[in-house]
Amino acid sequence: MAEELIQIADSIRAAFTAKSASRDRAIATSRELIRSCAESIRAIHRQDWDTVEVKLDLVREGVADIRRAVSEYPDLYYQGYTQDALKEVVEAFATYAIVRGHPLPSPQDLDVENDTYLNGLAEAATELRRFILDLLRREEDNSEAAERLLNYMDAIYDQLITFDFPDAITGGLRRHTDIVRGVLERTRGDLTNSVRQRRLQVALQDYQENAFREVEALNRSGSLSEQADLPFS
Repeated sequence: MAEELIQIADSIRAAFTAKSASRDRAIATSRELIRSCAESIRAIHRQDWDTVEVKLDLVREGVADIRRAVSEYPDLYYQGYTQDALKEVVEAFATYAIVRGHPLPSPQDLDVENDTYLNGLAEAATELRRFILDLLRREEDNSEAAERLLNYMDAIYDQLITFDFPDAITGGLRRHTDIVRGVLERTRGDLTNSVRQRRLQVALQDYQENAFREVEALNRSGSLSEQADLPFS
């Protein structure tokens, strides 16, 4: 009886040891994946597109590595550390696609679960705010590009609010949707103020240029009058 119990315990211990090793690999890979995603997003904000492509290739490899690490233990795939990393994957690829005007990748394209995809898309929407603010800080007028991104943020929010399901199904999507709403409204206000300020600057510049031309015209007119009043020598 004791021998049988020992054999059973040893078998379970061996299984746990193997699963723990897979878990450790998955955690390590998830950390590397999150790091690559963060680096790709930083490169997106720098508009360093070559670096973005390199980093996203690493992200693709990382997704495959996670799949391999937990292939024998599907329950590990659905753990928080794994899904959090895959959410960052969605954020990176979605942000890149939206900023560049490329087709938005689907959950199937990225090999992620639907709830992970939606939460990653919500984070991509908030990341667009930073890109919009960077556009508005530049000297050239980027209002049109900023408005395009704002409209995409709006479209994402409009879709997210339609998923009225329990958090157990959506992975806490409601909280992320509320965050998107707040970020969206702040960004809309920032863009509106920026457009108004730029229009005011343009109007002021036009006024100054017109006033300068009028002064020059008056000066030329006055000089001609003085010349006309001079007696012939």
